[in-house]
Amino acid sequence: MQILTQLIFSGIALGMIYAVIAFGYQLTFATSDTLNFGQGDALMLGALVGLTLVNAGVNYWLMIPLVCLFGALQGAVVERIGVRPAIKIRSEFGWIMSTIALGIIFKNVAENVWGRDDLKFPSPLPESPIKFLNANVLPMEILVVAGAILMMLAVELFNRRSIYGKAVVATFNDRDAAKLMGINTGLVITFSYALSSMTAAFAGVLIAPLTLTGATMGAVLGLKAFAVAIIGGLTSGMGIVLGGIILGIAETTTGFYLSTGYKDVPGLVLLLIVLAVRPAGLFGKTAIKKV
Repeated sequence: MQILTQLIFSGIALGMIYAVIAFGYQLTFATSDTLNFGQGDALMLGALVGLTLVNAGVNYWLMIPLVCLFGALQGAVVERIGVRPAIKIRSEFGWIMSTIALGIIFKNVAENVWGRDDLKFPSPLPESPIKFLNANVLPMEILVVAGAILMMLAVELFNRRSIYGKAVVATFNDRDAAKLMGINTGLVITFSYALSSMTAAFAGVLIAPLTLTGATMGAVLGLKAFAVAIIGGLTSGMGIVLGGIILGIAETTTGFYLSTGYKDVPGLVLLLIVLAVRPAGLFGKTAIKKV
């Protein structure tokens, strides 16, 4: 039971990282029906930029807003270069290939700037575990869960309380109607991409002290976060959180009780089942379009 509790806590921390990255997928899908397949690379760049700032003497807590700003700028560039032209010509696959291509470019740039070797990110908290319910929990894992929840709550509060957030919600509900009401939907889409990459960069500096930091760290995390977004539902914020927790716990328990070589299998199997049975996701809503 003690081991199972330990695995569940570790799975929740891992799942919340998946959820934050998947939340970025939801942000762009909501406003433009497009996805940034370079989310994992935004996470990777955020972690490496954060590591550079910390090594330069910047305090970890002061580094976080700087990395978030960098992530927002990077996301805006992706939208401006890779997504906006595809939306203008109504290309169904242009934005897919563009975001993937930009992700590859960012990865190659990272390899040339920071090298191919994985780097250690210094932890801002003590690395000795804390006893909780007979399980050892790292302080950094608690920070990951708390930071992920606070990030998603802040975005949700922004959407509900601010005039700019209401413009985002209006664009999500009906892009054409929002445009007729005077909302600059193009700017809203740019903002959603900036916010999406910002959340990924934030996730990068949260998870970096728990793992090694390198140019390849974002590929698997981005793919698993996409699986979480599909499993939970791209239209459901709560579904994404629950999907992340489900996948995180499934991975940690499978890796311990079966083999670490099989820890990626449960998520992929669940993804295939959800796509076959409920394509909108476990908690998503099926969109009905008039033709």
